[in-house]
Amino acid sequence: MATTPAHTPYDGSAQPFTIGLHQLDIKDWIEIDENLLAYLAEKQRLFELHADRIFVEEDGTQAAQAEVLELLATHLVEHYPDLYARSGNSIAINGWPEPVELNSGQTAPLLRAAKLVQEDLVLMRKDEVRGWHLAAASLSFPSSWMLLEKFGRSMDDIHAPVPDFNAGTRNAGLITRMFDNLRPDRSVYRMNWSLQPDGNLYHPLASHQKGALYTNDDLATQCFIRVERQTLRKLPVSGDILFTIRIYLDPVNALKKHPQCRAVAEAFCRQLEALSPAQLNYKGIMTIRNRLIDTLNRL
Repeated sequence: MATTPAHTPYDGSAQPFTIGLHQLDIKDWIEIDENLLAYLAEKQRLFELHADRIFVEEDGTQAAQAEVLELLATHLVEHYPDLYARSGNSIAINGWPEPVELNSGQTAPLLRAAKLVQEDLVLMRKDEVRGWHLAAASLSFPSSWMLLEKFGRSMDDIHAPVPDFNAGTRNAGLITRMFDNLRPDRSVYRMNWSLQPDGNLYHPLASHQKGALYTNDDLATQCFIRVERQTLRKLPVSGDILFTIRIYLDPVNALKKHPQCRAVAEAFCRQLEALSPAQLNYKGIMTIRNRLIDTLNRL
């Protein structure tokens, strides 16, 4: 992982349990770093172990999946020409042993798209019964949730466990209106953070299970900050929305290398202190919150 955190939404630039959307310049849609090949290898390894837990699709989503694949392929070749080269119906990735086929009928288009990038890809679709719901996804790196439990479910159902985001709340209404009003020429992004007791990208464990794994050892050495960079892009042809999730993992100790270490650590402490019991439980850090604040203060 990177020696210095790439994103620090816990520094006050984003507030936990808020929507916090920002306008996305489409040239910054996908983020690629020096860990690209390691992420692709981990995706491949996980798919071989857990294929049915990593990829799902509803009937009738293949055309929208193909739309995602073509948009992504065009974007990567244009913005990362040193890494991606297109030749006919395939894309070669610099350093990766085999090209990704764009027109292979043997593999779902969304799964092929996910083999190009570090991001996970989730396709949201609206119908008259469920409203916006999870219609297809390639999700290798879940953050304390299971894809099979969310597949086909409405936005309200998906967000039901999140404090202040369940059905009927102001946030739930705002999310629905945002999805309804999103335009193909106006993409958005948001940042989120959580904590975990190891450096694994694949983390389907529920928060309370994750929280029980912390030991009495120094938190600075065992605790990792998990940052999610999420983007939303309306697909111009299908009208579906592509939700991308890019995971960054940094040990707490990595904050020492940040040029504003003291300011970032102090802001992080303030966010931790402000979390309600329900929010702390959701993040799985109720039992370590005070220890973590002490650890950040020592940094």
